[in-house]
Amino acid sequence: MTEKPAIEGGNPVRDEFLVYGRPSMGEEEVMEVADTIRSGWLGLGPRTSEFENRFADYLGVKHAVGLNSCTAGLFLSLKILGLRPGEEVITSPMTFASTANVIEHHGGRPVFVDIDRKTLNMDPARLEGAIGDRTRGIVTVHMAGRSCEMDSILEIAERRGLFVVNDSAHAIETRYKNSSIGSLGDMSSFSFYATKTLAIGEGGMLTTSTDEWAERVRILRLHGISSDAWKRYALDAEPRYETIEPGYKLNMWDLQAAIGIHQLKRLESNLARRKELFIRYDSALRELDQVIVLDTRDDDETRHSRCIYILLLRPEALRIDRDGFISALKAENIGTGIHFRALHTHKYYRGKYGYAPGDFPEADFVSGRTLSLPLSAALTDEDSNHVMEAVRKIARYYAR
Repeated sequence: MTEKPAIEGGNPVRDEFLVYGRPSMGEEEVMEVADTIRSGWLGLGPRTSEFENRFADYLGVKHAVGLNSCTAGLFLSLKILGLRPGEEVITSPMTFASTANVIEHHGGRPVFVDIDRKTLNMDPARLEGAIGDRTRGIVTVHMAGRSCEMDSILEIAERRGLFVVNDSAHAIETRYKNSSIGSLGDMSSFSFYATKTLAIGEGGMLTTSTDEWAERVRILRLHGISSDAWKRYALDAEPRYETIEPGYKLNMWDLQAAIGIHQLKRLESNLARRKELFIRYDSALRELDQVIVLDTRDDDETRHSRCIYILLLRPEALRIDRDGFISALKAENIGTGIHFRALHTHKYYRGKYGYAPGDFPEADFVSGRTLSLPLSAALTDEDSNHVMEAVRKIARYYAR
């Protein structure tokens, strides 16, 4: 007899709620934050600089500039590359709102290219057909930590004279042809949000190999002035500064960087733990007829960062929809996420550009089925057992 789910009056699989995306934090982060507070330097300063240098070394890139978000990095990338009102930028509909929003903020138009449902990334075979007279560039999205097919994208971009900016929010550890995503294309932006593999709560990093672009990002992130506070107030500093251009308040600060320094040190060991959890989930859930388990295996040249564990539901095999499945998991005290509801289905993009369901059928397929399970190096085997038990319990109870 199939066990009754908690939402139907049964007993939940666990007593305490398992929060989706709980970061893995150690005593080193606590002590570094405490030392930062005691130092009296909380804003953009020496720890931000140290974190930037360590991050650049990890990715094998020339420049890494700390910002307050990945979104800020994408916004500044498009500004520096000179995106003008009315120009088009190609991107994926299967992403968070910020990817397309930053294009809108510059007066540009996001042009969506449908995805490959097996990878959840932009389908490069469809890319060339989306390029028009007003196309200026491409923003890739490395969904959940799997690299896009960069050889094809970079070849098309070079041949057509387009820039390539990477939305690498999920892709710090990702490798493509043994290169980090941060070293490919013109610029890349990374996220340190609380649910990411390197979590500092909020924050981001922009990487580039172009000296003048990196320097302009450093200026624009802090009001457009020629000298940041660390340079103005340190013992041997020059206190004078000039406003070079109207900038923004988008900088990282040392309390964030203090956490990031130690998160970065454990990045590889945390990835190994997340890979273990991926394997556990895959082996337990692949047997279910009600779900689709994605293939996230690495090869000799490519590495998945395993930022998000995405499961696709089969609505034709279930008596509840995706939202009902999420509610049932919540009743079992299992938190979840949705990555993502495709952007062309959102009110703003429907209203402005007239997008409708069916315009991007592969993204539509994933959008209505996607469900993200708890994943973090902080998860115990017991936690993951509860997740798997709850998914199996709900899938079997509501099976058609």
